[in-house]
Amino acid sequence: MNASILMVIPAMIFAFYAQYKVGSTFRKYSQTGNRPGLTGADVARRLLDASGMNDIQVEHIRGELNDHYDPRDKTVRLSDSVYNSTSVAALGVAAHEAGHAMQHDMGYAALSIRNSILPVAGLGSKLSMPLILIGLFFASAGGMMLVYAGIIMFAMVVAFQIITLPVEFDASNRALEMLEENRFLNADEIVPARQVLGAAALTYVAAVAVSLANLLRLVMIASRRR
Repeated sequence: MNASILMVIPAMIFAFYAQYKVGSTFRKYSQTGNRPGLTGADVARRLLDASGMNDIQVEHIRGELNDHYDPRDKTVRLSDSVYNSTSVAALGVAAHEAGHAMQHDMGYAALSIRNSILPVAGLGSKLSMPLILIGLFFASAGGMMLVYAGIIMFAMVVAFQIITLPVEFDASNRALEMLEENRFLNADEIVPARQVLGAAALTYVAAVAVSLANLLRLVMIASRRR
């Protein structure tokens, strides 16, 4: 098997494991309710209000584990499995998204950097592979310039994913601190919430590992064609 393919396989296995881990961990602790009986929406709203962020909306969206904070319209969107759920898993996710809203409000440096390169990274995710494939096809006619351009654009996608790591870790740390400080979860309930957020963070690490392996593979392919 080609060496460039072999280096991607371990990263892909890691990614599959991370997806399995976050799903299984969330399902496990979605059966464990918090003692005050608060929903994910309750917690997100209370944390935002306590931070003076009354202008941030909390909305329900369809789906599962597609929760996110949208800085464009200042809205925390919580999925079916989080919005009305009283599980410790749901509270952890809701607090995590509230943490992203707080990052945006305070101008958290890593988030600002990530948002600044988002347009380039988005363009790179769409154009990098077509440029590389076209360049390889026309390599004898100077197409290698397209290959190099595609690799640079893909590298921007990798950079975006790397910068995402501290953003996600910080939001999770904020979530756990706020849940404990506000006594939404007790000491025993914080442990499963930490495991849920830790499993979610693992998916971002896996995404970086896969992208780095693919970037190295593309560089090796370009070197052989040069």
